[in-house]
Amino acid sequence: MGKCIGILTAGGDSPGLNAAIRAIGKSALNAYNMQVIGFRDGFRGLMENRTVRLEGEILSGILTLGGTILGTSRDKPHKMPVGSKVQDMTEVIIDNYHRHNLEALVCIGGGGTQKNAYRLAQAGMNVITLPKTIDNDVAMTDITFGFDTALSIATEAIDRLHSTAHSHHRIIVVEIMGHNTGWLGLGAGMAGGADVILIPEMPYDINQVAEAIRRRRHRGKNFSIVAVSEGALSQEDAKELAQLQEEKQATKDEKKQEKLISTLNAFQANHATNTLRLSAQLEALTRLESRLTILGHLQRGGAPTATDRILATRLGTACVAAIDEKRFGCMVAVKGESTELVKLSEVVGKRKVVPLDHPWVRAALETGTCLGK
Repeated sequence: MGKCIGILTAGGDSPGLNAAIRAIGKSALNAYNMQVIGFRDGFRGLMENRTVRLEGEILSGILTLGGTILGTSRDKPHKMPVGSKVQDMTEVIIDNYHRHNLEALVCIGGGGTQKNAYRLAQAGMNVITLPKTIDNDVAMTDITFGFDTALSIATEAIDRLHSTAHSHHRIIVVEIMGHNTGWLGLGAGMAGGADVILIPEMPYDINQVAEAIRRRRHRGKNFSIVAVSEGALSQEDAKELAQLQEEKQATKDEKKQEKLISTLNAFQANHATNTLRLSAQLEALTRLESRLTILGHLQRGGAPTATDRILATRLGTACVAAIDEKRFGCMVAVKGESTELVKLSEVVGKRKVVPLDHPWVRAALETGTCLGK
């Protein structure tokens, strides 16, 4: 056998991870005569040197499986809990990388994984990444694998909620994942025929939302579906968040900055409370019974769609071709019907948000969907 490459999956699980692992493994073995080693549970497994040889039997039958056969974690190489302390384990990771004589390390993950891979590249490792996340928020790529599956699941959930909303003359508020971007909420809301769609990129006016629901009622439609991205905020909350972020940027006092970071994290993590409050406000303003459904991790589970299987396979094979050409420090990005390598330095520190002039936004508005304004 020739060269040896390593693979790990990090961050949240996502449909299509096993399809990507399979594509890398099979392409490496069949087309390039390379050995493939998987590291279990993300960067922690790389640090602890917990490996599995990815060969024929292990790669067989995983294309349709959700999750990741390698396991995952959110551990960061430079801030890893070890015992009772948080330590920088970069040197240990580099030692294990060299111990296996790796030609390259493939890191499959979202925005956080791209940052961690970039740090390892700066430390001298040959690294290449694949973009996966149901949020579709990784910069410099048209789409991430996992998104299409989550979009299909969220859309089906909204489809099912229509019948109970109609039967009971209710407002159904459905919270959809997406972190702080609205791709999943907007797409599922449009595909599921939601009457109101609220996304983080467009802070909403609760009175405008209530008025849109009242107008529906006056037209004889005694129910409404409200699709809410988990990071969506009212205009008042968005102003408060912006002020906190400005204070964090302005202060040089470390203790004050730590306190502000803690406040910001708590503010942004409180989406379930925000959505519950939204549901209660709509009930009070419209006098229609309101019920909240939070889809949560349901959207990340199960078998990947055909689209995600094909996308993960395309990215995985392109990744191995790039390794064979010794092209490192890059992410394999989707550009139209092809792939291209984008430097990690151009990916990290950025997030792909929904542009306010995006065709999906225009289409939603022109079909009469309320976007909160």
